[in-house]
Formats: sequence, C-alpha cells, structure tokens
Amino acid sequence: MYKRIKGTEDIFGDDIKYWYYIENVVKETVRLYGYSEIRTPIFEATELFIRSVGEETDIVQKEMYTFEDKGQRSITLRPEGTAPTIRAFIENSMMATGLPKRLFYIGPMFRYERPQKGRQRQFHQFGVELIGSPSPLADAEGIIVADRVLKNLGLLNYTIKINSIGCDKCRANYKNALKEYYSDKLDYVCDDCKRRYNTNVLRLLDCKVDVEYVKDAPKITDYLCDDCKHHYEETKRLLDNLKIKYVEDPLLVRGLDYYNGVVFEIHHGDLGAQSAVGGGGRYDKLIKELGGSQTPSLGFAMGIERLIIALKNEKIPVEDIKNNEIFVAHLGEQARIEALKIAEDLRDNGISVVFSTMERGLSAQLKHAARLKCKLCVIVGENELERNIVILRNMETGEQIEIERDYVVGTAKEWIEE
Repeated sequence: MYKRIKGTEDIFGDDIKYWYYIENVVKETVRLYGYSEIRTPIFEATELFIRSVGEETDIVQKEMYTFEDKGQRSITLRPEGTAPTIRAFIENSMMATGLPKRLFYIGPMFRYERPQKGRQRQFHQFGVELIGSPSPLADAEGIIVADRVLKNLGLLNYTIKINSIGCDKCRANYKNALKEYYSDKLDYVCDDCKRRYNTNVLRLLDCKVDVEYVKDAPKITDYLCDDCKHHYEETKRLLDNLKIKYVEDPLLVRGLDYYNGVVFEIHHGDLGAQSAVGGGGRYDKLIKELGGSQTPSLGFAMGIERLIIALKNEKIPVEDIKNNEIFVAHLGEQARIEALKIAEDLRDNGISVVFSTMERGLSAQLKHAARLKCKLCVIVGENELERNIVILRNMETGEQIEIERDYVVGTAKEWIEE
C-alpha cells in the first residue's frame, strides 16, 4: 500500500470547508482593494530563488526542493510566492499597463523542513503584491489589507508586529554594530551563525537557536537614516489614523534577503512556537535584481494551514458546504428514469443532489442518504409515478408527504430554506 510523502497532507471531509472559507474570504477582501489574481507555475529556475530570497537564507541553504530536469536545467519547486510573481511581472511586461499593479496569489509552496503542526513540506499560502509605489501609503495599505483579511475571517487573537530595516546606507552602519556585538560571542553561537557572521550578519537576528543573544543585540531603528525614519514614522501615522493596532519590534528583520524598509509579521496567540501566520514588507530592489527596471514594491503572504489552526482554536464558526442537500431514491425501471429527470431539475435550481446509482432497495437507499446527512429525500416509485406524484421525506424529522410531480422543485426549495 502506498502512503503519502512525509510532510504532506490529504485534505478532505470536514476540513475542506475551512479551505473554501479562507479562499473565499481572501478573494472577496482583496477584490475590495483592487487586487487581481495571478497563477504562476509551481516550479521555476533555481537561480530565481537564489537571486531573490538570498543565498545565505535557510530556505536556499537547507529547504529548497531542487532537481535537474531532463534538459539538465536546475529546477526548484517554489518555496515562496513573491519571486515567481515578480518574474511574471517582468516577463509579461505588466509595467506597460500602468503602475501600481496589484496582484494576489493562492497556492502550494514547498520547503524541506521538519514537519510539525502548522508546518508541512507542502504548505499553502495566499499573498498580495503591490508593485510600483514608493509611498508610505502603499506600506500602510499592505498592512491594512492583511488586517482586514484577518478581521473578515473572524479572528481576534493576533498581533501585528512592525519594524523598519532601512536602506543600504542604514544597514551598512547597523551591520558594523552587529558585527561588533557578536564578535565576542562567535565561540558560542551555532555553526550557521558563525558562517552568517561573515556572509550576511543580519541573518543572525533570524536564528532560532541563539535567541538569547538576539534580545540584547543593537536595534536597527537606532541606525535609520532620515528618509527611512520619516517613511517608517509616516507609515505608523497612517495606521494610527485608521486605528490599526500594531506592536513595534525593533529586532524584526524577516527571513528573506530581498526586504528593505518597513517589514511586518502577524502572530497568533494560540499557535505556540509556530505563532507566525504571515508577514511581509517592502522590496524596492527586487525587480531590478531580477532583470527589470527599478520599481519600488511590497507584499505579504499568509499560511493557510496556520490560519485554519487559528480558526479552530478561536472556535470561529465556519458554515458547512452545501453538499448532499437532497437524495433522490427510486424503485423500478420507469421510476429511475423519471427520478433522474427530477434530480436534474433540482440541480438546475442550484440544489445539490445525490442520485442513487447502486441499484439498491429503498431501505438501503434511505440508510445511505442518512449517512450522507442529506436534509431531504425524494422517493420515486412505480405506483407513485402512475399517479403523477412523488414522496418528499424530511430526513431529520421523518415527516413525509406526497406531492404532484410538477411541484417537486418548489416544495423542496421551501423545505430546505425552512
């Protein structure tokens, strides 16, 4: 017997309603802000992620699913959604249709991590990208959209953390301060941090092992240049005016190298160690780095699996999918033909119908309807057919009535809506 690969999940049954719910809320929310969907391939050239995410990040160093295809090309299953979206933006000359460009995506991502609750090797994200604006208004919009999605989902127990990691000029001084701070700690930090000290010292702040050193590290907000400081303060002022609640975290740097300026993360209080449900920020240099022209941009992504855990932990009611509303049972050769027509009439009116296809007796058909939790059952028999009637049965109460064939759809709709 074959089994699913470690770090993947089969999604079915009662869990599916959470996926529908999140996807529908996301699509409707971002529609209100003018975002259009983009669907990119699930694999890309490996170099795309090395250039964008950063060679010294954990994603590139340890987590990417990379393989050589039959054309001897290095291919990687996408570990995140921003780089493919920006690649598509450049390749399809989307700038020609005007800026800013607002795009969103929903789909699977792949990272080789140790599987645990809320973190799988195939996981799913939705994300938004606001391409083309250098204004703090854009930063504020990104955070506002993220907040609105969470509110529309019904979630309450979350915290938005924000920071600014400045520009290249800011970070040059800050990196020197970090190196000085960590210089007498190199004998004690993990091997990854020893390497990062020389290759990308900012990544030390993102280490999940040496967290005791991070809390006392210098804060980048003390090193921001005037322009970055003004941008950050203006973003916070806009959020304050809209009463968007946030917490400043001066040690927040995010885990991807393409970020600059304002960054943010969203944490949910019921998720334990894996509390981050999403995050993002500004990436003004990424489009030029990938071959386009200098285009200031920003975005964020959220993990759907973690949002589902948050919804369940907060006991947010999620409506069942309206499947199996009516079961159509039949007895006899002529009856099944008429029953099939009735089933199609009901479906034409937007009602979900399960038609009996197993040639079972009536008792077995009713038992199956009960297992499927059908609300109603339409029973078509040869004797009833001769009188141009059918039986409509309420599966929850056991009540049943005889009705004329022509009134099946109208009566069934009334019973369902009661």
